[in-house]
Amino acid sequence: MQILKREHDLWRLRIRSSDDLWVLARICRKGKHFGMLGERRDQTTGGIEGGRAKAAERKKMWILLYIENTEYQSFSDTLRVHGIIEEAKVDKGSHHTHLVGAGDEIELRSVAGFPTEDQRLLDDAVAAGGKPRIAIAAVESDEVTLYEVANHGIREVHQWTMRGGGKYVRQTNTDVRTSFLRNLGKDIDLQLGDDVPLILGGPGLARDQLMELMRAEGVSRPISSVATSIGGRPAANEVLAEGLAENIMSGHSLVKEIGLLEQVWRRMGTDGAVAYGEAELVLAMQQGAIEMLLITADLLRHEEASIGGRKWPDWLAELDAIGAEWLQCSTEHDSGAQLESFGGAVALLRFKV
Repeated sequence: MQILKREHDLWRLRIRSSDDLWVLARICRKGKHFGMLGERRDQTTGGIEGGRAKAAERKKMWILLYIENTEYQSFSDTLRVHGIIEEAKVDKGSHHTHLVGAGDEIELRSVAGFPTEDQRLLDDAVAAGGKPRIAIAAVESDEVTLYEVANHGIREVHQWTMRGGGKYVRQTNTDVRTSFLRNLGKDIDLQLGDDVPLILGGPGLARDQLMELMRAEGVSRPISSVATSIGGRPAANEVLAEGLAENIMSGHSLVKEIGLLEQVWRRMGTDGAVAYGEAELVLAMQQGAIEMLLITADLLRHEEASIGGRKWPDWLAELDAIGAEWLQCSTEHDSGAQLESFGGAVALLRFKV
């Protein structure tokens, strides 16, 4: 995300990548005002011409909406912002939908100013700086699964298998695995953007063989091979949770987020200093025990969600008084989904309560 203008009640932003759309989908809430260039049919240009009906022309113009709702599917390239036209050359008061993608410049207005949670999400998106996504391939001797890692989550892209039913079927010669790895190495390279680094993880030596074959085929993208204790999606989770392949993963926001959540799960397993659930979190706040609170970005913005009889943003404002930090998390990865199952908020504590 690039900030073009930032004032108390107005942000003008440039969307640099599809990762920014996840952030924008959470900031663009009902009641705010959203503007960008769009197209509307100018009915004054329609009519009859030469005895035939003439369609109204579509004209590009600045359109400011009062936001009613948004639609965004994770990892997609488009955010849909629905609302009522407040400013435009034509059709004021009509419904309109803006389609937002990478490269667009948008304006967001909030009469009451932007809340702290939105300001933090914006700052995090700017800090990410439009860094390319990372790919992780979980490599086993007869199966490889490719995952895409964004700043907000992880998704499976494709799977190749030698066990039948996949793209590459079992061959009869002794070089079956080498042929399998060479072919899928080419496929992996074609599926990824030129600037996307690749991490190969797995419990055996197949990942090293795959990296050698890809290099032999002239693949020049950054590639790192790291050992994991298991294959499949758990291998990708292990790479992220343990911060493996530091040369590639260093500074990635999702690694920090998952690392903190993993600390929570480990402390839960050892009866450590951790709190979850309304009663425990309220008590921990009262005793000044919270060191780091992890909360889903969606729970923080839920209109009806509360804790201790207060809205979440109001309650979080008290964390500064006890020197605590808080982080907004996504649910688009396994640790985030687990956080959601624990009510959407957990805390790492300075001491047990």
